Amino acid sequence: MILGLLFAISVVTYIDRINISVTARQMMPALGLTEQEMGLVFSAFVVGYALFQIPGGWLSDRWGIRVVLMIALIWWSCFTAWTATAATSFLAGPLGVIGALALIRFLLGVGEAAALPTFNRAVTDWLPPHERGLGIGTAIGGIGIGAALTPPLTAWIMVNYGWQSAFYLSAGLGLCLAVVWWCLAADGPSSHRWLRLSDATSSRAPTATTQPSIPWARMRRTPSVWWLMVSYGCLGYVAYVYMSWFYLYLVNERGFSVLRGGLFAASPFLTILVSCPFGGWVTDRLSTRLGVTKGRQIVGAVGMSLAAISIAFGALVESPYLAIASLSLGAGWLYFTIGAYWSSTSDLSPTHAGSLSGLMNMGANIGGAISPTLTPWIAQHWGWSASLSLAAFIALLGGVLWVGIRPGDGLKPS
Repeated sequence: MILGLLFAISVVTYIDRINISVTARQMMPALGLTEQEMGLVFSAFVVGYALFQIPGGWLSDRWGIRVVLMIALIWWSCFTAWTATAATSFLAGPLGVIGALALIRFLLGVGEAAALPTFNRAVTDWLPPHERGLGIGTAIGGIGIGAALTPPLTAWIMVNYGWQSAFYLSAGLGLCLAVVWWCLAADGPSSHRWLRLSDATSSRAPTATTQPSIPWARMRRTPSVWWLMVSYGCLGYVAYVYMSWFYLYLVNERGFSVLRGGLFAASPFLTILVSCPFGGWVTDRLSTRLGVTKGRQIVGAVGMSLAAISIAFGALVESPYLAIASLSLGAGWLYFTIGAYWSSTSDLSPTHAGSLSGLMNMGANIGGAISPTLTPWIAQHWGWSASLSLAAFIALLGGVLWVGIRPGDGLKPS
């Protein structure tokens, strides 16, 4: 049940994150924004999201998953709704339209920052080590549905009811899910009122509220932590190309209509829906057979490398449909690695999985903060093929960095 709830929340996080990349088609002319200014608004979300990854993970380690995710859902749903009225809100006076939008999206990112580190805390507490890759892959795999449904549905809502309606509807969905989560979730099997503590749970990490202080010094001294953070930063850069610009790339560069572009923009995220849990399952099986370090390294390095090849081909091919197929496959390979990345944080320190995964995900969103603004700038000067080719190179770099990641060794001793 807990994985089902996390899956549903991940769907909502990506609806609230991606809808603005579709509504930008009407927002930009309506509010008088250029692509560069819209890129700054996209990046504002990622900055807030990146800066509060570590606090979000720390809170899940300290307060438990139930209360942290409930508060986070309410927080980011409110700021999602506020996005629709940013241009006419009291913030627009002193900050201007761009400043108001950027601040609201920044604060939305602050709320969503707690989501994935808390997911990892939940998977670590609820599942044994040999199932955590599949568990986190399944939980995060909800982004495939959320991100796949968002472009066509948002485009349809935007055409028929206006772009503001898309934000109101997704905010309402998040608030409803917050109520469901509060009623059904628990911090761990031992604290769930419908479950009895069994011997099978004894090997899991202690509940979040009983954990000792976070060993930041040990984390700083462990090379795998830093390589993991930088490699995941490479993944974050590429992921935000898809989340911020893929729809507009199809419409403005490849010549698809607003609704048709929304339909095809879902294709990368449908591949993610399959590849994310599949990659988690593969890394669990390889870790059981070859050891934790080899099992994570193979999936991480191979997945990122194949993503680079697919994206590079999609960037250069002339056929728009072949480009969509190749770029979608690139997204699939990119998220094939998710289970390896997130499970590695639990392997390094299961007791502090929330905080450590927050540190790693901060790296992803440092890369993600650069991507939405740099991507259209490169496209404007050298074309979209250059923008996507750079993303392919960064994905390849992320794969190479897996050579230095050794999750089986754990954190350095005190």
